[in-house]
Amino acid sequence: MSGQPRALERLAAADLTLLRAVQAHLHQEPVVAAATALSHAGEHAAAWIAVGSAGVALDRRRRREWALATAAVVAAHGASVVLKRVARRHRPLDHHVSVRVGTPSRWSMPSSHATSTTAAAIAFAPLLPVPTWPLVPAMALSRLVLGVHYPGDVTAGALLGAATTAAVRGAARAGTRTPS
Repeated sequence: MSGQPRALERLAAADLTLLRAVQAHLHQEPVVAAATALSHAGEHAAAWIAVGSAGVALDRRRRREWALATAAVVAAHGASVVLKRVARRHRPLDHHVSVRVGTPSRWSMPSSHATSTTAAAIAFAPLLPVPTWPLVPAMALSRLVLGVHYPGDVTAGALLGAATTAAVRGAARAGTRTPS
């Protein structure tokens, strides 16, 4: 058991080292401005919920699919908020890390932005005419550029977003099966 805390310390140190490296290489104003714009769009999954709501309102033929996709985004965001309070990992606080945007809480694991963006990218992919997968690395990287998450936080968020979307889709499929 004594090796476990040491391994966690090494993981935390690697997380901080990678965050510092990202910030050292991606600190140019256009990059920070783009990251800030993504941050505002992803706050409380607002942009993704707006896209889903527009799909529900405008695409009558696929209204159910849009509603299910939007439900996946909302569920993923909700799951990330709950898990943040369980994990209770503090946001980066290091004199080598520049925090460039405000946050609604001090908790960092998992990244809610990465969670809801991954859910949106997966759930909206079959509904939109443009590729959605680039949203995931862009949002994840933006959280590091802005200094509000560690790489492990965005990785955990992306995994949670994918798992939540799969669970919502599975529940929807199970709910539409007719009893035999």
